[in-house]
Amino acid sequence: MSGEGTTLQAALGRRTASGGKCLVPYLTGGLPQAPPADWLTTLSAIAGAGADAIEVGVPFSDPVMDGPVIQQASEEALGAGVNPHSLLDRLGSADVGVPLAVMTYANLVFRFGWQRFAETLADSGVAAAILPDVPLEESAPWCSAADAAGVETVMLAAPTGSDERLQAVVERARGFVYAVGLLGVTGERSELASTSRVIARRLRRLTDKPVLVGVGIGSPDQAREVCQDADGVVIGSAVVRTAMATRSPEAVADLVGEFRAALDAG
Repeated sequence: MSGEGTTLQAALGRRTASGGKCLVPYLTGGLPQAPPADWLTTLSAIAGAGADAIEVGVPFSDPVMDGPVIQQASEEALGAGVNPHSLLDRLGSADVGVPLAVMTYANLVFRFGWQRFAETLADSGVAAAILPDVPLEESAPWCSAADAAGVETVMLAAPTGSDERLQAVVERARGFVYAVGLLGVTGERSELASTSRVIARRLRRLTDKPVLVGVGIGSPDQAREVCQDADGVVIGSAVVRTAMATRSPEAVADLVGEFRAALDAG
């Protein structure tokens, strides 16, 4: 199975317990690669390059959190016939070796059915789920179904959140706390936003769960910089851009390896 039964929080905790920083790359599920490789080959290459876990995006036609790079990747995957059912079926047959977290949007899950989607994730070996457009106040139906199925729900924490709201978010979070580095959609930026380190510091004062920063981290140097305050990073657009430009699992692995080396160097 995809994550070999390992929970996401446990895997990240092993990295942080040893004094290391966590690396969670993102790949759009179903993104066409150069034959004979496919996107599962790229997942395995990412794991082999030092990822602690991998976030797999379910292609969607109206992704409110995703910037232009990931939007384009979703359009390509949808054009290739990928849908939630086929994607999860493929994940169920994968042997990636690190925990997988699926990222998708609420109306896809609602259409699937909260309980059915959670149970399908578990049956596919998926450790966790990220639903960025499900606010904390409306998360109970999903979280209850996910908890019952043994699927961890990663919660997002915005830099504009009050201390009280952030406390509620970290208490509900499973797997890790996703610190949103800046207001806006995903994508690489030329400089690290100052808000990314601030939100990481605020969250780490509130929880012992891993705090990973995502959105706006485009280079290994930026990843190393934000990890002065965070437990790790989620890297999305840079990985997807390389996957689309090269269609090569090896090229994606090389990029992930650069991030791993930067984090390990401190």
